[in-house]
Amino acid sequence: MTAGEPPVQARPTRRGPRRPPNVLAGLGGFIWLAVIILPIYFVVISSLRSQAGFFSTNPLAPPTDFTLDNYLLVLQSGFGLYFLNSVIITAAAVAVTVTISLMAAYAVVRGNGRFVRSTFSVFLLGLAIPTHATIIPLYYMITRAHLYDSLLALILPSIGFAVPITVLILANFMRDIPYELFESMRLDGAGDWRILWNLVLPLARPALVTVAIYDGLHVWNGFLFPLILTQSADKRVLPMALWTFQGEFTVNVPAVLAAVVLSTLPMLVAYVLGRRHLVRGLTAGFGK
Repeated sequence: MTAGEPPVQARPTRRGPRRPPNVLAGLGGFIWLAVIILPIYFVVISSLRSQAGFFSTNPLAPPTDFTLDNYLLVLQSGFGLYFLNSVIITAAAVAVTVTISLMAAYAVVRGNGRFVRSTFSVFLLGLAIPTHATIIPLYYMITRAHLYDSLLALILPSIGFAVPITVLILANFMRDIPYELFESMRLDGAGDWRILWNLVLPLARPALVTVAIYDGLHVWNGFLFPLILTQSADKRVLPMALWTFQGEFTVNVPAVLAAVVLSTLPMLVAYVLGRRHLVRGLTAGFGK
C-alpha cells in the first residue's frame, strides 16, 4: 500500500443465525446413556461383592466388601477350558468365513458370467433361512458325519450361517472401489489373485474388520448349536458354561455375574479396537 492510497478495510464476516441448543436431544441422549450404563455398572460392582453383601446392601451402591473371590471361584471351575474352546471355535469360524466371503464377494462384483452374478441371489436367499428351522436336519447331518460332540460340529454350521451376511457386506463395500483402479491393474498385467491381494484386501479393511467383529460376536454368544450338537463337559463353550454356572451357583449371584464379566471382555476389547471401522463397513454401498 502506497502513501496516497486509503487504508483497506476488512470486510465484515457474515455469521448465520445461532441455533439454540437442542435440549430434548441432549436429554434423550443422557437417558439412553443411563439405560446402557446402569446394567453394566450393576453387573460389574455386583461381581465384586461378597455373597452376603449382595443381599444386604443397596445394589447400586459401591461395594464396601470389595473382593475378587468370585472371579477366583469361576476360574477354578473350568472357566479356562470353556474360554479356550470359545476362542478356538470363534477364531476358526471367523477366519474361514472372512476368507471364503472375500473371494465370493470379489467374484460377484467383478465376475462377467451370468452364473457368477446370479450366485449373489443365492447368498441373499441364505439370509431368509432361520437357524432354528434347520436344527433337525443339521443334527442329522452332523451325526451321520460322525462329528457330534466335537468342536468341528460347532465350527462348520457357524461358517455356513455367517457366509451370506458377510458376502452381502463385502460385496456392497467392493462396489464403492473405483472401477478405474481395477482396470489400471489389469493393464499392468495383474491377475485376479494379485488384484484381490494388492488392491481389494487393503481397501476393504474397514469392511473386513466389521464382518470379523459381527461374525465373531454371533459365534461367541451362540447357545443353540452348543446345546444341541455337544454334550461333553470338555466341549462346552462360554454360553454353556454360564448356563452351567447358573445351576451350580444358584444362590451365589456375584459368582455368576463374575463369569458374565469375564466372558464379555474379549468381545468388548475387539469392539473398542475396531469401532472406527464398524459404521463405515456396515453402511458401504447402501446409499447408492
